[in-house]
Amino acid sequence: MNAIANNAVTLDRQGGVLVASVNNPPVNALSHAVRAGLVGAIDALEDDPSAQALVICCEGRTFIAGADLREFGAPMKSPLLGEVIARLDACAKPVIAAMHGTALGGGFEIALACSYRIAVRDARFGLPEVKLGLLPGSGGIVRLPRLIGVEAALAMISEGNQIGAQEALDKGLLDQIADGDLKAASIAFVRQIVESAKGVRRTSELPVPSFDPAHLSAKRTELARKFKGMNAPQIAVDLIEMMTTTPFAEAAEKEYAACKALIASPQSRALRHLFSAEREALKIEGIPADIAPRPVNHVAVVGPGTMGRGITTCFLMADLPVILVGRSDASLSKAQIAIAAMLDGNVKRGAISQTERDRKLAMLMLSTDYNGLGAVDLVVEAVSENIDTKKQVFRALEEALRPDAIIATNTSFLDIEELASSVSRPENVVGMHFFNPANIMKLLENVRGSRSAPDALATITALGKRLGKLPVMVGRSEGFVANRMLSKRTREAQFLLEEGATPWQVDKVLTGFGFPIGPFALADLAGMDIMAAARAARFARMTPREQRCNIVDKLVAAGRLGQKSGAGYYRYDAEGKRSPDPQVEQILADHGAEAGIVQRQITDEEILERCLYAMVNEAARILEEGAAARPGDIDVIWANGFGFPRHLGGPMFYAQEAGLPHVLEALEKYAGMVGEDYFKPAALITRLVSEGRGFYG
Repeated sequence: MNAIANNAVTLDRQGGVLVASVNNPPVNALSHAVRAGLVGAIDALEDDPSAQALVICCEGRTFIAGADLREFGAPMKSPLLGEVIARLDACAKPVIAAMHGTALGGGFEIALACSYRIAVRDARFGLPEVKLGLLPGSGGIVRLPRLIGVEAALAMISEGNQIGAQEALDKGLLDQIADGDLKAASIAFVRQIVESAKGVRRTSELPVPSFDPAHLSAKRTELARKFKGMNAPQIAVDLIEMMTTTPFAEAAEKEYAACKALIASPQSRALRHLFSAEREALKIEGIPADIAPRPVNHVAVVGPGTMGRGITTCFLMADLPVILVGRSDASLSKAQIAIAAMLDGNVKRGAISQTERDRKLAMLMLSTDYNGLGAVDLVVEAVSENIDTKKQVFRALEEALRPDAIIATNTSFLDIEELASSVSRPENVVGMHFFNPANIMKLLENVRGSRSAPDALATITALGKRLGKLPVMVGRSEGFVANRMLSKRTREAQFLLEEGATPWQVDKVLTGFGFPIGPFALADLAGMDIMAAARAARFARMTPREQRCNIVDKLVAAGRLGQKSGAGYYRYDAEGKRSPDPQVEQILADHGAEAGIVQRQITDEEILERCLYAMVNEAARILEEGAAARPGDIDVIWANGFGFPRHLGGPMFYAQEAGLPHVLEALEKYAGMVGEDYFKPAALITRLVSEGRGFYG
């Protein structure tokens, strides 16, 4: 039978059991058609005296995965999700949720409103709305604690974490795990329910289990630290506290009202923007979606230093055999020990078992030459940032590799065109710029050369996803996108020190904005000698003022190398705790006098605007040049590479929310203060303002 005139939900009958099958690819999102189809299935159950129960299951790879984001921002059509939930809760006959894949968000709330829940063993469950600046609005907050307890429910709701089937069964969320055919197991399960006359079991009628009220206060503090600046996690605690003492119907109304308010909030708009931008970033501009990537089954990494070790670990974690090439057995032996330690860290975190760790480490081969690379599909070059050294490696690799093997450079700022020109097959040359630590950081800046083959670009995007990274394709540009923009923030931070700001004032402003660490604390962490070397490499391309702004060099000359020497911009105690240092203030005062700069009191507002708008202005130039395909790509890079606060959407979204006319006005003001060389507004910003548009229209 199919009593529903709806392609998204079909209804079949197995004796007295109705089976509603949702089929709304790719993730069975709760579109209007799905919602209407589920209501139709409930109608059929209630209108048919011979129908005893209803099973809700899904076709495809997953159970209902949540709301259809395409419907956000437009008037919602009835039935709304809350109406579907209310019908399930009020149904006089048992309804069973049969789940596979993931049951998330609104899909999970559908399951919570059912009488019983059954799932396959590898299914997962969660309420991830908080990651979009939202919270459950259709009963997740008022039902989940009644099933698994306040503490466990609060962890899932406030952090958006998922749990697996066994944990769900142990906590009382699931009634059964199906090890065989899910649909058959669900029908058998519901028949037992009918035969035993257990009937309907409404979650809404369950009592709230007892809990320690002190847990809520402790959780607030934890969430404030973990999700700095984000509103939704704190509101989650408020709602959980409310539901423990409020009648169910009233609590459900308050939950819905809170969710509705959050949908319109700036933070949720920003987070939803990033969610969409991260998916859009996987599309390579100008490359058809049907271009097949080349197979990658065996890889190599050249350079056993810090980056090479991290990259090698990434490949091993993705079950890719790796040949690590170095200049000496000693350097390779040190690298192998470090890689083993990284894998050990994954064991401690529960990401892999000890057996898996041993198997993965066994996939690593060490070599001091290129002779064994004939079977390699892709090699990542991660040697020192010297163009001549890299060219030598490229030429040696081309002689050793198959004609279709890809050579990827991990350079963070060198010209990929010059590197590609050093070999006879430039179509195989691409960039894969991993961020340090490579085995942890999610961002991967993939770089296209002008002659990079389309399938080579498709390959590194697919490989990035396989590695668990967020790959973003960028174009030729010194520093690409992330480091090119960072260099402008670094420049302004240094200039601000010359003009009278202190390192701790600048750091406080930027961490107060939402960055996880300030630029000067970060410099101390990296090492002042490393910063000085990077400055020396770029010295010839600097402006005269940048060349004269040699604060880093003076700190190194004073033996202040950062945390490792106990002093850098800050002073560090034996436990590594940093504190402001009057000696640095004196160094800065002497530097200002030497440079002929009259130091002054600088406001926090000026610090924030100069650091952020210098980056935004450079990003606009990056877009003008085509070094980034979309403003959203830049937001993705900064949110995932340098900790730009996600709830502010990334630098381009933040600038648009602030208003491009305001940004333009600020750029013109600082161009007068600091110089046209540093703040002349990008042509794109000027044009967009004149047209009354923003980066996103």
